[in-house]
Amino acid sequence: MAGEMVHFEIPAGDTARAREFWGGLFGWQFEEYPGSPVEYHMARISDTSGGAIYGEEGEARGTRTYFDVDDVNEGVSRVKELGGEAGDPMPVPTMGWFAICKDPEGNEFGIWQSDTSAGT
Repeated sequence: MAGEMVHFEIPAGDTARAREFWGGLFGWQFEEYPGSPVEYHMARISDTSGGAIYGEEGEARGTRTYFDVDDVNEGVSRVKELGGEAGDPMPVPTMGWFAICKDPEGNEFGIWQSDTSAGT
């Protein structure tokens, strides 16, 4: 459903420590996502949402939330029309498409379109 929060990412310099904290707090079970350019561990939160902890050195930028859209290309266009910034859509093979965006205040977020044919 468009606008539903579907995924979030938490940056961590020490992903093992972060997984232990968040897993201990909420009972989340993390699995490493293969093929990512950075260390990336995903957890299923509900039937329609998930989260991830990923390796990032240096200054942490905070949690990024992804919102569902019907069409990632239309979402990118709409973000720009409303004065925000949006990167090019990128595939997550067999899962969908995402684009990293910023609102006019500089807050980072992502948009997500589910598509099992993405990247194939």
